[in-house]
Amino acid sequence: MFVYCINQLYSYRMVLSRPNYRFLFLLICTLIFLTINLQAQNLYAPYRQSWLKKAEDLKPTLTETIKHPVGIVKIEKDAAAFQGWKAVKSGGIEQLYNSSFNKKNSGIVVDFGEHLTGYCTFTLKTRRSDMDAPLRLKLTFGEVPSEIATPFDPYPGHLSRAWLQDETVTVSVLPATITIPRRLSFRYVKIEWLGSSSGFEFGFADIQFKASTSVTVTPPALAAGTPQIIKDIDRIGLTTLKECMQTVYEDGPKRDRRLWIGDTYLESLANLYSFKNNNLTKRCLYLLAGLANDDGILNANAFEEPVPHAQKSRLLDYCFLYNVALKEYVAATGDTQTGLDLWPVAKKQLDIAKKYTGEDGMMDYIKAGKEWWVFFDWKDGLDKQAPLQGITIYTLNQTYALAKLLGKESEVAEIPALAKKLKDAAYKNLYDKKSGMFVSGADKQVSYGGQAWMVLAGVGSKAEAQKALRSLPTLPNAVHPGAPYMYHYYVAALLACDLKAEAKEALTSYWGGMVAKGADTFWEVYDPTDDFRSPYNFFPVNSYCHAWSCTPVYFIRKYPEVFQR
Repeated sequence: MFVYCINQLYSYRMVLSRPNYRFLFLLICTLIFLTINLQAQNLYAPYRQSWLKKAEDLKPTLTETIKHPVGIVKIEKDAAAFQGWKAVKSGGIEQLYNSSFNKKNSGIVVDFGEHLTGYCTFTLKTRRSDMDAPLRLKLTFGEVPSEIATPFDPYPGHLSRAWLQDETVTVSVLPATITIPRRLSFRYVKIEWLGSSSGFEFGFADIQFKASTSVTVTPPALAAGTPQIIKDIDRIGLTTLKECMQTVYEDGPKRDRRLWIGDTYLESLANLYSFKNNNLTKRCLYLLAGLANDDGILNANAFEEPVPHAQKSRLLDYCFLYNVALKEYVAATGDTQTGLDLWPVAKKQLDIAKKYTGEDGMMDYIKAGKEWWVFFDWKDGLDKQAPLQGITIYTLNQTYALAKLLGKESEVAEIPALAKKLKDAAYKNLYDKKSGMFVSGADKQVSYGGQAWMVLAGVGSKAEAQKALRSLPTLPNAVHPGAPYMYHYYVAALLACDLKAEAKEALTSYWGGMVAKGADTFWEVYDPTDDFRSPYNFFPVNSYCHAWSCTPVYFIRKYPEVFQR
């Protein structure tokens, strides 16, 4: 285009000999050059709109179901209960519907009996006298009993106070039917009286909830002889996944409520073996690609409203996991067209590995940590050298497997050699033969994350991997996972080196711990030794239905010979 314009303008060289036209010529040339340069910088410019349209065309229609409360509960202190509070049944919902609501019964807690996501509607009616002043109520919605019992203010958290689900409603005329405008995610709702005129009495005629999800099928039952704890874990995992499967794979329906690559990968695995809504996976992959940065590197998360847009967040390990998610999708569905469409994105993410790999085959984790958000786990003090080396090797191998599915091996012919170089370097520098453990960083830290990613990357022999994973629980200074997210990769590593009994025990112990503590859905953060752990300095703002916690569904259903016996 640039050459064509120059030739055309040159044909008018007599005209361009005039000073004013010479200036115009230079201006046009400059604009053309800038336009071409900008297009070159926007790597996916030819594809973005097509990708985003495909994502929009795949947007599911949500299934909506009307739910009603099952009764009234009291939230009582109990040192043995999760976070020190438990819900105790105290009556039927008719207690609320058949009496006036006032200051005396303020604070009543309604129980819907299950975790739900959607919109709450309630109807108020006059019971006695005239309404000569507005009435005001406060409703607090909680996923777990402690959210109902713990004062939100003064708020000490690091995230926005507005994520907490308390709403003040003022009503001027009765009867009235009110729908809370914001979408909610909860099981319990506390109703408090804030004010109404003296002598006037009102009451609730109905409370209902319109629950939503993109799930439309019921997965098959587990084998008849499956242990009850595994059945419970699977059931709660399915509920967790269902609540997070909205018009995208959300990370948490209460808080964040957006599309994150790391959660999407784990949700898509669980979905493959349960609800099989593979179009939702496909939609998310296209959406993330369409909202990538101009340089081709993915953003870690994206919003749908008011229009699809990315939050500018460059998270290294999530960029890698996009490739793995795409490979798993193509392998499971045979949808090579989607794989071919998005291959340029997967191929581009490999540049990250190439950039930070040193001559010695080791990833420069210090430099990477300065230039990127390197996550892996909600765990303070986790050294990320070993996990980063491991996930890089794993991603290189998985991306090459994707290339083979798509017939694109020639475009990444150098990848097997690069993966081997990193793998050999990891064994040389990170495997401690004396202790039989993989170490990380200057302090030679031993962590569950380090062992998991080294094993998944295939560093060391099967016997060495088994020894490292078997030794972990016996080491008092080993850095444990801070969340179910990292625990997933630990269980995956156990299975990868054929430690089936240990994998079953790990899953049963960890997720079963949440079951024992009353979980309706699995939590964003779970530390068996600290119920109040929160990355945000305030445990009520934690997400108690979180996508990355649903993966027992994947393990239990993919490996029935391990978990369903």
